Amino acid sequence: MSRPKDPAQSPRIRPIYPRDLEYLTTWEQDDLVVVDALNPSRNVLPQTLRPWSMWLKQLGNWAMPNGQRWSGFVVESDDQPCGLIEVSPFNRTRSTWRVDRVIINPTALSNGLNSPLDKVGSQLLRHCFETIWEARMWLAEVAVSQTSALALYRQNGFQPLAQVTYWDILPEGLTQLAQQEPDLPNVVTVSNADAQLLYQLDTAAMPPLVRQVFDQQIQDFKVEPLQGMTTQLLRRVQGIDVLCGYVFEPQRKAAIGRFEVTASRDSRRQHQAELTVHPAYTWLYPELLSHMARLLEGYPAMPLRMTSRDYQPEREDYLTKIQAEPVERTLMLSRSVWHKVRETKPTALEGLQLQEVLSGLQPAGKPIPGRMSWYNPISQGSVWPSEASSKSLHRPDSGQPDQGIQDS
Repeated sequence: MSRPKDPAQSPRIRPIYPRDLEYLTTWEQDDLVVVDALNPSRNVLPQTLRPWSMWLKQLGNWAMPNGQRWSGFVVESDDQPCGLIEVSPFNRTRSTWRVDRVIINPTALSNGLNSPLDKVGSQLLRHCFETIWEARMWLAEVAVSQTSALALYRQNGFQPLAQVTYWDILPEGLTQLAQQEPDLPNVVTVSNADAQLLYQLDTAAMPPLVRQVFDQQIQDFKVEPLQGMTTQLLRRVQGIDVLCGYVFEPQRKAAIGRFEVTASRDSRRQHQAELTVHPAYTWLYPELLSHMARLLEGYPAMPLRMTSRDYQPEREDYLTKIQAEPVERTLMLSRSVWHKVRETKPTALEGLQLQEVLSGLQPAGKPIPGRMSWYNPISQGSVWPSEASSKSLHRPDSGQPDQGIQDS
């Protein structure tokens, strides 16, 4: 007699394909979405361009096997997709991966789950943990208002890493910042030759726990030629320009600040900026923001989106001072694949007593005495060892040299 089919095991998980993104147009009304807060530019991409961007990523995976590989999975119930997950490597060595987004469609589930995000979402997450074997750490970022998404990640072993706040600087504030003359004499354009300096700056700008989770190396700050061409082509399609640079201190020969501005050539999306400042040079915040505001003068008047984490209090204080608006607060979560292994003691050592342990520390063989000399050259007229060795060649009774030495 055959075993009845368990309805909990009915969903099937398969790899994601770019054509699967067409289902998102039909899930907009009834889906439960965990948005991609680490890469907000993907959320503002038009629906007609999203499949093309996924095809470009697939082409990049085939053309650059050593580059960052985009991946994902789709869960099907009764041959109908009911959820998908998108993941991507966070660093070049692919030791840390991030969950870009999780999308669930409850209406496509035939078994009538009461909590589809917990059931199907947990299946997708655990499938990623088991399939992507090269991942050592996992990252996710969820808005604090999405309680169901937070419960999903906490249920699957994610722990809070940092609190992230997204700020919007209005066009009026950018105009006031552009009127100030920035004092930045050593602004250098970013290139692959500066990867060592940027890596040192990034290492000094974050606490050790975050640095350990990110696990970024020098190669993460370099751009391969083919990858750069593909990224530039995608940016032209999206209508954006990327302006980046860093501040070089010639005395210490180090980078003390870095900025990257993603400027939009149209009014479809707002400008974005990433800023990294050395903790010992917090006076660079007004200078760098004034410099970025001047760079945006030739673009449409749109707000500038910036981020700050809870370990950057100086940045949050300055953004509050210039009356920037906090528009969203998220929580960055991390999960390790390493599990604590319980230490096991050998059975032969469990019954040992203290006396038996001390007896085992005794020497195994009988100690053999060595040669001992009672001659102290310092106490007898400070005779040096070379003089003592020369005097030992004469007999002490006759003062004549030894016969054997004389014959030789």
